[in-house]
Amino acid sequence: MDILQQQRIARSIGWTAVLPLLLATGCSHSVRSPAPPRVDTAPDFPLQTSSIVVPITGSLDDLQRALETQIPQRLWGIDKRLDACVAPKRVDLGIAKVKLLPKLGCEIVGEVRRGKLVLGGRGDRLTITMPIHATVAAKKVGGIVSKTATGDAIVHAVARLSVIGDWQPSARITIDYDWTTAPGIDFLGQRIEFASKADARLKPVIAKLEQTLPRELDKLKLRARLASAWKQGFTALQLNRERPPAWMRITPKQLGVGGYSIDHRSLTLTLAADALTETFVGDRPADPVATPLPPPARKIGRRGLNFFIPVLADYAQLEPVVRRALLKRAQKGIALAGIGPVDVAFGKVTVYATTGGHLAVGVVAKAKARQNALLATKGEVWLTAIPYNVPGSQLVRVRDVAIATDTDSEITNLLVALFNDGSIRESIAQGLSHDFAPDYAKVLSAARKAIGARREGDFVLSADVSRVTNGTLAVTGKGLFMPVRAAGQATIAYRPR
Repeated sequence: MDILQQQRIARSIGWTAVLPLLLATGCSHSVRSPAPPRVDTAPDFPLQTSSIVVPITGSLDDLQRALETQIPQRLWGIDKRLDACVAPKRVDLGIAKVKLLPKLGCEIVGEVRRGKLVLGGRGDRLTITMPIHATVAAKKVGGIVSKTATGDAIVHAVARLSVIGDWQPSARITIDYDWTTAPGIDFLGQRIEFASKADARLKPVIAKLEQTLPRELDKLKLRARLASAWKQGFTALQLNRERPPAWMRITPKQLGVGGYSIDHRSLTLTLAADALTETFVGDRPADPVATPLPPPARKIGRRGLNFFIPVLADYAQLEPVVRRALLKRAQKGIALAGIGPVDVAFGKVTVYATTGGHLAVGVVAKAKARQNALLATKGEVWLTAIPYNVPGSQLVRVRDVAIATDTDSEITNLLVALFNDGSIRESIAQGLSHDFAPDYAKVLSAARKAIGARREGDFVLSADVSRVTNGTLAVTGKGLFMPVRAAGQATIAYRPR
């Protein structure tokens, strides 16, 4: 084919832009446009702040037995000489009062013993019930006779428990009681009461309880348990094993006291740990460096677990879908303006992340104009597209599908015209569209199972994901990522094996 014949053919189809290339390469040529730069960044998920509930539970039965051994059975004894057990008795004769009975002195002896302690309560009130029995004798009343009396009372103590200082238990106790039978003696028509003497001696019992109760609570090894739970809290939990492998790394920051509560025979100290939760994709991240257990925090953040679950659409998933969409379009027939019908064969499709949040799409194709066999070309053309979704929607679409490189005389050919056709770009856009809903459901189910119950030594982390929302799409080197924010409740419970 001579040069003049080539020029006549070019003019006859009205596409003079192919002339320089045809002159250079002949009737059929291969073209390859430069590929856009590849971006291989991993998805970046922001830090989340979570408050994880940490209940430490002990048995009221154990605490009751401990108090039984610490509070003596004999609360106090009485041994005291009174100059006036019985006041003098006088009779008014009108002109004078005549003393018929002098005041009588006596010796008061006896003791007060307690019965079985019973612990109970509900909510934040720990109750201690203690029956006491008094035996009191007035000996040698007036140097003549002796009398013995008994009395019974029920002591009710209410303890308000707290944690102070470096995780030291504290108790403030209020006490009340009522005599079911007040100790007293009837003698010569008068009543000798001894209840007031017993009242004063109950004060040391209160003081004893306020000292003993925190010591016994301390035997539950609160600080040691917390230090262990705190240390084990610096960890990474696997959210998903594959597609993509994802991890949630937890970094505790502070621990605050939510208070004690009583339910049936259990005494629970509820704590809340403020922690940072990070999401990682790929290999398991290194555990954060554990810090020593800090003192109790005065204020803890709003209760709840917050983290991201990444949902992935691998680019390898998108490539065959794009190719099928192009093949389907080719079966319908393609006609280009100024060229006419074109026979097209689509080959390999490559998709990856490029700069500016775009996708790079490379398509290998062969194209031949039916009306002129001299217009035939093959090669790989690169396009770019912007994927997007509406927040809250799992359906991803793309826009702005365009040729990736500048159109110059070197690549202005049949393939460039082909991929500038609106129907071809629409087919590519359809192939790149992706519904994350099935992947969304699978990944969320896997994450719920992964963190539903996880044991670390004597502690079990359990979480309940109650609310999920998805954000906007991220174009990363690993694929299209849809960040799904999960929120719920989490606890770390002390459950020794």
